[in-house]
Amino acid sequence: MQYIDVVIDNKSVYTDTFYTYSAPDGIMTGARLTVPFGVRRKLVDAYCVRTGVQPEFDVSKIREIASVDEERSLNGEMVDTAVWMRRRYGTKYIDGLKMFAVQGKRESAAKEKEKDGPHDPHYELTGGQKAAADRICAAVEERRGGTFLIKGVTNSGKTEVYMKAVDKVLSEGRTAIILLPEIALAGQVAERFRKRFGSGEVAVLHSRLKTSERLREWLRIRRGEARIVVGARTSVFAPIDNIGIIVIDEEHESTYKSDHNPKYETIDVAYKRASDHKAVLVLGSATPSIVSYYRAKTGVYELIEMDERIGGSIMPEPGIIDMRKEAVSGNLSTISQELAAQTDSALRRGDQVIYFLNRRGFSTQILCPDCGFRMTCPDCGITLTYHRSSNAAVCHYCGRKFPLPGTCPDCGSRFIKYVGAGTEKVEAEVRSLWPEARVSRFDTDTVAAGGDPAKVIKDFQRGRTDILVGTQILAKGLDFRNVGLVGVINADVSLNIPDYRSSERTFQLITQVAGRAGRAGGRSSVLIQTFDPESDIIKEAAAGDYEEFYEAEMLHRSIMNYPPFSDIIQVMFSADSEEDAMSYAQTFRRRLAGLRSAPEGAQVMRPGADERRTDGRARAGFIIKAPQGSRAGYIAEYMRFRDRMIEMKAPAFIEIDVNPY
Repeated sequence: MQYIDVVIDNKSVYTDTFYTYSAPDGIMTGARLTVPFGVRRKLVDAYCVRTGVQPEFDVSKIREIASVDEERSLNGEMVDTAVWMRRRYGTKYIDGLKMFAVQGKRESAAKEKEKDGPHDPHYELTGGQKAAADRICAAVEERRGGTFLIKGVTNSGKTEVYMKAVDKVLSEGRTAIILLPEIALAGQVAERFRKRFGSGEVAVLHSRLKTSERLREWLRIRRGEARIVVGARTSVFAPIDNIGIIVIDEEHESTYKSDHNPKYETIDVAYKRASDHKAVLVLGSATPSIVSYYRAKTGVYELIEMDERIGGSIMPEPGIIDMRKEAVSGNLSTISQELAAQTDSALRRGDQVIYFLNRRGFSTQILCPDCGFRMTCPDCGITLTYHRSSNAAVCHYCGRKFPLPGTCPDCGSRFIKYVGAGTEKVEAEVRSLWPEARVSRFDTDTVAAGGDPAKVIKDFQRGRTDILVGTQILAKGLDFRNVGLVGVINADVSLNIPDYRSSERTFQLITQVAGRAGRAGGRSSVLIQTFDPESDIIKEAAAGDYEEFYEAEMLHRSIMNYPPFSDIIQVMFSADSEEDAMSYAQTFRRRLAGLRSAPEGAQVMRPGADERRTDGRARAGFIIKAPQGSRAGYIAEYMRFRDRMIEMKAPAFIEIDVNPY
């Protein structure tokens, strides 16, 4: 018999600590248990986080565990990562542990289908692909770990490099995790891996799986039946042993940052797990994030550049269209005359066309021209968007729907206007201009309405769709072979977002969506519509000049002390009353501002109220700019203040988000 420390499966911050139990000697770190807890009659779930504990209190008060679920247990590395997440992000122990765990009582039966592969893995690599693969495979063979950043232009063949590296990993008897920014893209890539390595070797994990399906895949991974895991962000927590490589494709995408609890950065977690296994971490993108490219430039990552497209494909010819001139000429459509003319030509040639606009819905504002009233969400303060498909005003922050007003709520005017354009409106205009064309729309609204994202993609890939209208999901690495024209409807949209990353995001979106064109060779073009054609960001994106963009952006960030020169930490308090939320925010802010150990260059902003009340609670918070290397100290202060609030049973709750989007 031994004593162990466990974490109870409970969401409350009041149980976010270790509890000591007695257990058989065979119990290992990571074991999933049931234990008696408090005065409850029903046993609760728990995870062993430490064995061989020497209690410092009366052992007669220590209770014994009830049972062990060996099949769903974790291992020591997974527990260590969950504990590390608490130190790095201020999460609860159980939140980190449950990212590795699985729910459900019964796994679904696998659908009977012909097993693929493995097919002949001897794909003929180009010189650039081979050079990249050789460097990564050497690191795998030497088991020296390390992080590689592949900066490869769109359609440079990065996926084949990943496959070559995974083949090497499997030959060494190790395992692989492949991460993609979208579930739809994960499905596409999983098929390629199944064909190459065999369907039995590949497991897929993502949030759209049914509970029983996720349990089946989780158990296949845990038993060692599947050695390759393909999925979206949460697959970084796959319960896999002996990791040899973790790949994060399109590493620049914001979807790799979790914006709900537990809040974490996928690249950080992947780096931690890869380091523990002496595995290789590979990041790939045509437009790396500023932070990742900075790390490559400073030697933290090894940089691999792939500057040539494969298969004879060439980059599309760029063009910038000044929409101010379109308005002067009387064209008030979202589609310029030049884009319409080139669409005509592309359709006649048999080419497919992509229209990209990073705004969903029909109109982006509902307002009264007489008094200036603008319809906003009463909970969030966010401007409501008109969705014609549901005939409602929708908040894109909380998701609430509101009936459309017949008259202005403020002045009673009947002249309500619907201003701006979203993908619904673009789709309607496209169908009107080209009634014979086969048109589809691909955004989160179509998926939420029961649409199958995989079907939309397959239909376009197989030539069953002529024009595809969509949002940023189209820019996330999808492989389309017959696109002759890409139209960026309003390139200014993301530039107007109040975020220090807005320039970076705009450059990435334009470059990535332009990269969907010209993959099968031959002439192709991308037309960028903008009301600010003089913008350096627009010009650099049109030219695909990443280096010039990077240098200008780094100068701006160094002046403003933005990442990678700092970490941005958002501190938020919630309470039933605005007074309590603001009071605790001010108290904690004063505490941080008065620290004698505060690093040079640190900034703690003044607290402000947040008008969003999605759960009926008031919020107030502030931002910390923590210079490089100092965020651990601020998170430690947060944990101490949080623990003090718990002891006092404070009428407020505190949480943080490191480098939020």
